[in-house]
Amino acid sequence: MCGTCGCGDPEGATVTNLQTGKKSPVAEGHSHAHSHAHAHGEATHEHVHDHDHDHDHDHPHAHDHSHDHDHDHDHTHSHSHSVSRTIEIERAVLAKNDQLASLNRAWFQGREILALNLVSSPGAGKTSLLERTIRDLGEALKIHVIEGDQQTLNDAERIRSAGAPAVQVNTGAGCHLEADMVKRGLDELKPPFGSTVLIENVGNLVCPAMFDLGEKAKVVVLSVTEGDDKPLKYPHMFAAAELMVVSKTDLLPYVDFDVEACEAAARRVNPKIRSIRVSVKSGDGLQAWYDYLAEARTGA
Repeated sequence: MCGTCGCGDPEGATVTNLQTGKKSPVAEGHSHAHSHAHAHGEATHEHVHDHDHDHDHDHPHAHDHSHDHDHDHDHTHSHSHSVSRTIEIERAVLAKNDQLASLNRAWFQGREILALNLVSSPGAGKTSLLERTIRDLGEALKIHVIEGDQQTLNDAERIRSAGAPAVQVNTGAGCHLEADMVKRGLDELKPPFGSTVLIENVGNLVCPAMFDLGEKAKVVVLSVTEGDDKPLKYPHMFAAAELMVVSKTDLLPYVDFDVEACEAAARRVNPKIRSIRVSVKSGDGLQAWYDYLAEARTGA
């Protein structure tokens, strides 16, 4: 994780079951690779760590060092090998995540569970949308929620109060959820056959685009309080999403946001992306969201 996006060590990541109060470390069964840069001579170290998991993994443990020294005579060192090694580690991180995501996807499919990955900037309205959805459709869709945040149980407690079972994954310094974090969350959540699992990712429009969790689709939520050029600024996320939910439309009279321009920008990045406009506060557009969930469920 660290070598790919620069976020912190996932060793502090935890999963909390809101139903039982049980808190456990994600590091049990978490496998990751990362690189560190140090100020002393710009030495770079790459590490691959292996932890106990339900699956067998073979990982090398490698150190790559390069140092600059001050001497009376001139000489040069090539640093290209460190860069190449870092790229190799980053690819290994994503490859390992993709393997675990494939197992999650098979698990969902085998139980006819619809899993969606909700992504957005912080404060775009993901949790509010989930709360309203749970109150309106939670029982019919058997909604279960995996919440991702760096710290606190706040959002998972909101979800549980709305009426859905929830687990909170706290990523510590991490800026996104990974497939093994979702696996740990599912172990605690235990969603039944034919249910719906909604995964609320950490608020971030960059790294979550790279990490497959095993979901059927990514849904990107974009608030009208943000810029209507966000799809062009963060193209990887919108290219990865199947649906864009333009949220907080009740605020349109008070903000400078062109919905049509935003939707056109999203289509420039991803011609196949769908868009709906919703206001959780007024209820406008929610039926289009519910229709999307029903449609997605038919293929779960």
